[in-house]
Amino acid sequence: MQPGVQRWILDLLRSIRRSGAYRCAGKYASCWAVAIVSLGLLSCISGEAAAQPANENVLRVLAWPGYADDDVVKAFESHFHVKVEVTFVDSDEALWSRMHSASPPPFDVLAANTAEIQRYTRDEMLEPLDLARIPNRRHQLPNFQQLSSIGGLMRDGNAYAIPFTYSSMGLIYDRKQVPVVPHSMLELWNPRYRGKVLDFNSAQHNFSFTALALGYPDPFRLTPTQMHAVTRKLIDLRRNLLSYYTLPEEASALFVQHHAALMFGNYGTQQVELLRRAGVDVGYVIPDEGALAWLDCWAITRGASDLVLAHAWINYMLEPAIGALLTQRQGLANTLTPSPDGVSEAGRRLFWIQPVEDIGEREALWSRIESGDRPESFPK
Repeated sequence: MQPGVQRWILDLLRSIRRSGAYRCAGKYASCWAVAIVSLGLLSCISGEAAAQPANENVLRVLAWPGYADDDVVKAFESHFHVKVEVTFVDSDEALWSRMHSASPPPFDVLAANTAEIQRYTRDEMLEPLDLARIPNRRHQLPNFQQLSSIGGLMRDGNAYAIPFTYSSMGLIYDRKQVPVVPHSMLELWNPRYRGKVLDFNSAQHNFSFTALALGYPDPFRLTPTQMHAVTRKLIDLRRNLLSYYTLPEEASALFVQHHAALMFGNYGTQQVELLRRAGVDVGYVIPDEGALAWLDCWAITRGASDLVLAHAWINYMLEPAIGALLTQRQGLANTLTPSPDGVSEAGRRLFWIQPVEDIGEREALWSRIESGDRPESFPK
């Protein structure tokens, strides 16, 4: 192993230890040892990427909270002698806005779900990937290595994104206030929980999960009649709402401080982990009608300033140690080890998010719903 890589591993180990990421007990008593083993498996970085000179190169990363923690970023900066600027987003709409804030996009790499990757690829905003520069793909589970089998990642024979993490978007509930396990997202509308419900502030996902709850077979392609019914249902949901949220930490704080009973879990297992760490006895369920699910991937933007460095970042994100940190800290599944929350077992009831029939219409309607427009002002 190269001396530079050895120092990199030691730096990351020290930062993990200081962060307390592996302070655990009981069934997790061995996780510190697992971390060391995982870090020991770090592969040597290719000579081309590792030979970056000590200069003022900057890698601009657009990502979701928890995907690029400070210690992980600092270890990458130290090894490649670069500065990493991370910008976090809290919704697909915010991601879209950031990507369109300049042309070409003012970022080098981004994390986005498969539906968004398809939009960016269609608009020619992404760079085809050189898979030879991402050797850590060999660590991924076989189904995540087969990019052609995952909708939206390939186009004209080129790969545009690499899977990183995923989760179902189920129903989170307080076991003390909801003694019987819910079987449907329709429980969010139960008058018993008025003022006790949290919902994610997003047009696309709200229309989709409500469509599933109403029994529509394709939540991403709604007919005008279905769209009208879903709109009315979302207006009705406002009666039960405590608040809308955007970030997982915000949702956890609201849930704890205001004793919420139910929540649409946009971030899935990440939110469950946060709430349980906060001492809340929560349950998590995939409704009988099924649940949405997302697969977030890393991609490189068209016009990235340093393609070698951008590929090195994606390769770094596939290190076993990084996957272990993602799962341990965020409660999210990684693409290197089997899912800890049984997502694969529930696969037949999961609807992996896809581009929707008319995102502009959904966003226009959602803006009015979220802002509190009166029901009679909507089309009959």
